[in-house]
Amino acid sequence: MHSILLVDDDPEILAAWKAILLDEGYTVCCARNGFEALERLRESVPDLVITDWMMPLMGGAELCRQLKAHPDLAHVPVVVHSAAPPCAEEVQTWNACLQKPAPMKIFLTTIERLCKDDRSPI
Repeated sequence: MHSILLVDDDPEILAAWKAILLDEGYTVCCARNGFEALERLRESVPDLVITDWMMPLMGGAELCRQLKAHPDLAHVPVVVHSAAPPCAEEVQTWNACLQKPAPMKIFLTTIERLCKDDRSPI
């Protein structure tokens, strides 16, 4: 099954979505901010990254920029899942944006769609 890196500074959100995604058959790794996410990405490249936008130390905007700037990570699709989504002027470095609280059906459908897309590097 597909692997997901879930990034959020709220431990309750991490625990809830991790449980739901595990129940759906995904492999899930968690990080509490962008710095931790980059550490996890050095260990293993997931099929999808789901990140909050507003986090301490390194938020979602910088994490997305770092991912797209790294040749081995640029192909990994990103879902922004945040109560404070990116502004319209922000350069889009993500594949989908869902505002918290996203309905579970939309959240899971978005994940399934992005995991099925063939985004492997040429």
